[in-house]
Amino acid sequence: MNKLHVKTGDTVEIISGRDKGNKGKILEVSKKEKKVIVEGQNIVTKHVKPRRQGEVGGLVKAEAPLYASKVMPVCPKCGKATRVGHDIGRDGKKVRVCRQKGCDGTF
Repeated sequence: MNKLHVKTGDTVEIISGRDKGNKGKILEVSKKEKKVIVEGQNIVTKHVKPRRQGEVGGLVKAEAPLYASKVMPVCPKCGKATRVGHDIGRDGKKVRVCRQKGCDGTF
């Protein structure tokens, strides 16, 4: 069982690599590969061949996957990148919480 600290739809900050410091929303999560695709980040150029008659080939820019360990969730309350903690919510369900000092935001 592969668990990750981020989910689809989370806002994350990239903590290493050429896009370090940039923020974006997670579009897709691959638990098996432990990778995520972040909206507007890690852009690569793909060479695309036309597949059907009348279709145009060329260069296409697309988001490439990043290892999940290179991203950190951003707390919606304090706006800082943070580690994820777990707590029991009011309704008795397990919730993800911000670990920043003085912040009690939930994801």
